[in-house]
Amino acid sequence: MKLTSNKIGLLIAAIAAVTVIPAHATEFNQLVAAKSAVSFIFKQMNVPVTGSFKRYTGQIDFDPANPTLAKASIDIALDSIDAGSEEANDAVADKLWFNTKVYPVAHFVSTSVKPLGNNHFEIAGKMTIKGKTLATSTPATFHQEGSNGVFEGSFILKRADYAIGEGMWADFGTVANEVQIRFKLVATATGKKQ
Repeated sequence: MKLTSNKIGLLIAAIAAVTVIPAHATEFNQLVAAKSAVSFIFKQMNVPVTGSFKRYTGQIDFDPANPTLAKASIDIALDSIDAGSEEANDAVADKLWFNTKVYPVAHFVSTSVKPLGNNHFEIAGKMTIKGKTLATSTPATFHQEGSNGVFEGSFILKRADYAIGEGMWADFGTVANEVQIRFKLVATATGKKQ
């Protein structure tokens, strides 16, 4: 059989189509809390203070081939805070701060995911803390580590918007209004999608 340049071109195109189009696309749809992390940094008397939350649950539905269809819902147990000491943890559970007896969970639900290119995204959603729900957005990156998808980012939360730190703690000279929230959310693929 003699291959003409036209047949060679068709053969190359067919091979490229087979190797480029995967039979199944991975969809990351289960949060792996044990590998995830949510931390924060704020300034008290102009000194940086760091902390983290130890317990969170959530649902993630992310297909890298269709990122605009992604959805996420994350709940953070506010009484799982590690603010550096037992005394600090007890203080922020008080009603002037998180009031965890009445509002035990901070809740985030996404409303849209906008691809920005090069695995960068803008995630918009609604954050509920202490019974207040406000629109928020955050930049995030995505990369794959084996069978896991990793979402990382950070954003500034203004504590006064949610009445976090009331009364004598409302003074921004004592505790800054801006709190940087950092997150690393790991999701696994529990199934395949055609």
